[in-house]
Amino acid sequence: MSRPADPVDSYLLRVLVTLVSERNVSRTAIRLNQSQPAISSALKRLREIFGDPLLVREKRGMAPTDRALVLRDQARRALGEIDAMLTGAEQFDPACSQQTFRLGSPDFMVASFLAGAVGRFCREAPRARLVVQPLGAVFDYEHALATGELDVVIGNWPQPPPHLHLSVLLEDEVVCLMSRNDPRAHGLTREQYLAARHVVPLPYSQSQRGVVDTYLANHRMIRDARVVVPYFELAPHLLLNTDLVFTTGRHFAEHFARTLPLAISSAPFDFPRMRFYQLWHERSHHAPAHRWFRKLLSDAAGRVTQSLSDQLVSLATEVAPNE
Repeated sequence: MSRPADPVDSYLLRVLVTLVSERNVSRTAIRLNQSQPAISSALKRLREIFGDPLLVREKRGMAPTDRALVLRDQARRALGEIDAMLTGAEQFDPACSQQTFRLGSPDFMVASFLAGAVGRFCREAPRARLVVQPLGAVFDYEHALATGELDVVIGNWPQPPPHLHLSVLLEDEVVCLMSRNDPRAHGLTREQYLAARHVVPLPYSQSQRGVVDTYLANHRMIRDARVVVPYFELAPHLLLNTDLVFTTGRHFAEHFARTLPLAISSAPFDFPRMRFYQLWHERSHHAPAHRWFRKLLSDAAGRVTQSLSDQLVSLATEVAPNE
């Protein structure tokens, strides 16, 4: 009996999934570490196999066909099974792994957290890959976790989805960040806070407000969101030479106060502490590779917490009166 020719292999499946997600041949080539001609050739082959254009041109670029969206979900499930076969059910050796780990996160996590996580990732799993996917209001992260498009999502929603697994990474005090020259830099009153002009990042979830806006809404108060920005890390730079106020977590504020002429003030309201946590789906809950990855993120967050604690102790020692 002759061996039948398989029209689709795991490489083509990975190209299919990435193409539909990226909707761009060049970006797909970069993510898969392939040449653009190789991805174009793979797309041509996929079109021939499935008898569908898969990606069609529109005004803003490329859009997947309905058939492509169905195939993408099927391909993700197939690749998940293949990865599980290659990884092994009982053990995981990061030093030998060539697995791709996918992390979804807004940019509110301070750079030192991701730097610490990436540093350990590269040391312990030198052949593995890490893809960080930005989150946005139109991105369905719950579906992405369920289908394997993402392995872990980092969030700080006041009410995380109850059907997902959760592990707290760190808890953080809510503070106000503003220009060092701002006369309110030593402490905002409640009246000043509500009268101030605020810089506010775009929400990264359609269904939930952040900690600050949830608290204010529950107390029938609003703030003047005068400047709205697409990225958290852009906000501190807009505070220079303005009277804008940015409300954020202390670990984020401390990072930028060390590099920019900014001041940190305690928040005038009793905002709940921000809880940053990682979320994952039941499908990967017991997988050794994912357990290793989740612990890596937890350890990186622990180092950030310890570093901030040491800084606060040092600052308190410096300002304490001499006995």
